[in-house]
Amino acid sequence: MDLRPLGNTGIRVAPIGLGTVKLGRSAGLKYAAPVRIPDDDEAISLLRAAADLGVNLIDTAPAYGVAEERLGRLLPQVAPRQSWVLTTKVGETFDPQADAGRGASTYDFSSAAIVASVERSLTRLRTQTLDVVLLHFSGGVSDQAAILKQGDAIAALRRLQRRGLARAIGASTAGLDAALAAIEIGVDVLMLTLNHDERSELPALAHARTAGIGVLVKKPLASGRLPTGNAAPQALREVLDHAGVASAVVGTTNPAHLRALVAAN
Repeated sequence: MDLRPLGNTGIRVAPIGLGTVKLGRSAGLKYAAPVRIPDDDEAISLLRAAADLGVNLIDTAPAYGVAEERLGRLLPQVAPRQSWVLTTKVGETFDPQADAGRGASTYDFSSAAIVASVERSLTRLRTQTLDVVLLHFSGGVSDQAAILKQGDAIAALRRLQRRGLARAIGASTAGLDAALAAIEIGVDVLMLTLNHDERSELPALAHARTAGIGVLVKKPLASGRLPTGNAAPQALREVLDHAGVASAVVGTTNPAHLRALVAAN
């Protein structure tokens, strides 16, 4: 796969990235089918397939259970650190025991929490620098735009960036207002949802492209809920055809599925 520029960050990514929530968490997810966390051998097979295919973007988060720790152990067994573009997030944590075992997220976008989260991620991922760090917004955060415009969270990420702990910073948003707010304050990278059914953030793409902001797409396959007749490779191709999209992140744990997506795109 030819690498695409991630906006003006100087980072280049494969058009298909690998999401890793299923490597560390099975509760509280909204996938079409139940999630089974793969064992280490299965996870290494997946990561080796990614490396062989040229998939260099690995997307993770503290809210993905033990995914960061596992990646820190397993990625060096597959390829050297410079082969990977590591993207993680701050602001959300997930407790699998909360809500009577169904699991629940909590959110903290304070400067202190952001710094502590990045330091933990560096330790878990066994790296000295994170390629991309994003504020981890979801539908559970109703004041995303206000958090962005207030500025403390982004300022904390910028300070970490100046310390060399993150190459690029930005936000993973849930809604057009938040996406536009992130663009307005000048983030480096924006992660938004775009698929056949969810297109509310699509208007942000042109603004991000004009501003030189790198765009990553989450849930390009609608969490396994594609409409009848819209096969995964076709759905992914529709997302990647949008100007300004650097990479679409898919959350598969199946090497054959990953190979099929790459082969079709």
